[in-house]
Amino acid sequence: MTWSEVFELLTGGLQETVWMVGVSALLTAVGGLLVGVLLVLTDAGRLRPLNVVLGAIVNVGRSLPFIILLVAVIPFTRAVVGTTIGTDAAIVPLTIGAIPFFARIVESALREVPPDVVAAATAMGATRRQIVGKVLLREALPALVAGLTITVIALVGYSAMAGVVGGGGLGDLAIRYGYQRFETEVMIATVVALVVFVQLVQMVGDFLVRRLSHR
Repeated sequence: MTWSEVFELLTGGLQETVWMVGVSALLTAVGGLLVGVLLVLTDAGRLRPLNVVLGAIVNVGRSLPFIILLVAVIPFTRAVVGTTIGTDAAIVPLTIGAIPFFARIVESALREVPPDVVAAATAMGATRRQIVGKVLLREALPALVAGLTITVIALVGYSAMAGVVGGGGLGDLAIRYGYQRFETEVMIATVVALVVFVQLVQMVGDFLVRRLSHR
């Protein structure tokens, strides 16, 4: 296989990986944020039983290895997108696997907000919605961005595993050509592309965290 052919394969695989990771990251950011906020808000009082149930569900989601989750949710994936093969199908288990991970990061970030800041907002008559939106989330924003960066990088690794079941992307490319056909050039190019992709994600995340921390 020539390097021009490798480059063509790599370009297609990278586009599929960016699509999978991008859409999954967006859905994870929304879902994980909602779940994380609920974990904090239901931690005390009459809603405590809801916190226990929600926390148990999150823990189950985090405890399953992604390759097992990938197979376990095949019926749900088929029901949602109509197929279990391809990049769109891979987005479903990627999102399901990442939401519990990010939710715990959100919970931890919100709990790090100084209690006196929350107390001051409460004393000024802020509603619970205002405390969440204008105090907790705003104060924890750098930590949330850092946590989302970690989650996106984890999604890159998950997306590579999705190639085992024909999920597309760089992982599928490495398995079909680098492993099954012993095309060493493809394997090397795939590894380099994944490393560069992860480095770019980390650089962007670090830049945003620095900007938000010194605003």
